[in-house]
Amino acid sequence: MALLELQGITAGYDKNVILKDLDFQVEKGELVSLLGSSGCGKTTTLRLIAGFSTPMSGKFMFGGKDYTQVPLNKRNFGFVFQSYALFPHMTVFDNVAFGLKMRGLPADQIKKEVMEMLETVDLGGFEKRFPKEMSGGQRQRVALARALVIKPDLLLLDEPLSNLDAKLRVKMRVEIRRLQQKFGFTAIYVTHDQEECFAISDKVAIMNHGVIEQMDSPSVIYNHPKTEFIARFVGFENFMDLKPGASDGVYTLPDGSTVQAEGGRRGDSVRACIRPEDILIVTDGAEAVNPLAGEIMVSTFLGKRNQYNVRTAIGEFEVSTDQESVCRIGDRVTLSLPPAKIILL
Repeated sequence: MALLELQGITAGYDKNVILKDLDFQVEKGELVSLLGSSGCGKTTTLRLIAGFSTPMSGKFMFGGKDYTQVPLNKRNFGFVFQSYALFPHMTVFDNVAFGLKMRGLPADQIKKEVMEMLETVDLGGFEKRFPKEMSGGQRQRVALARALVIKPDLLLLDEPLSNLDAKLRVKMRVEIRRLQQKFGFTAIYVTHDQEECFAISDKVAIMNHGVIEQMDSPSVIYNHPKTEFIARFVGFENFMDLKPGASDGVYTLPDGSTVQAEGGRRGDSVRACIRPEDILIVTDGAEAVNPLAGEIMVSTFLGKRNQYNVRTAIGEFEVSTDQESVCRIGDRVTLSLPPAKIILL
């Protein structure tokens, strides 16, 4: 049985419905990210789990108990916010100790657990400092320590790294993953940053207009998107409408030519996609698989790679190659579409 389960949740504000009959499960010890663009419902989902709001309908189950109406202060959950939410007039020690003091623990136990946690997040020796005397990354570690020291049943993180610069974000996401694996806590992480959430998550739930379009491990979502929305979200730029061909795995393109793709059944019409980096540009008469003739319309230098927009009989394709493959605008080329790289949606 899942540790956390949302069952048929509908939620929103006044008459504005944001979540629509949402089902969502998290197993004990998992770090699950809610990913999506602004307004998709990820923060509403987190607020509902936290206890800041209640659903219009549906149930929130936690540890086999109905938590739908359990007040926020009765849920042993830890929170890490985008703004850190530290008390500016308190030292680092007092910020981290706050939750333990509210629970009425003895002073010697509080001191022991706070100091151990500060060492864990690499802030030993910082206990007497105030938040204003620390960098953004250090303050975020204080916020993590404060949330973890109470030994929460669930840790909720709402865009915790969005206020940090790019280099520090990478460092902190590694730190969060390290702590999660060390303590084995269950966590829900909200972000709009795909790379960030794929790097730290056991599972990712991609949301769109209040529903989860796909929830799976990062590698499955990246390599096997189920819908066009998910495919576009994880970097697929080229889409094709395929009609049934003469046999299984053979399809007809809009221009009448045929293409082979792995999977699918004979007689199916499908929408398919392929990543820019999976398309090969074939020149000098070399053999191509699933050949598609085209003309280079735009050439863009992207550092390690070159990007080309190629006009073909079935539309424009975006192709990404290494620097050894150099084409000029106006060049006639043949695109090769490997069957194993064509994803059927």
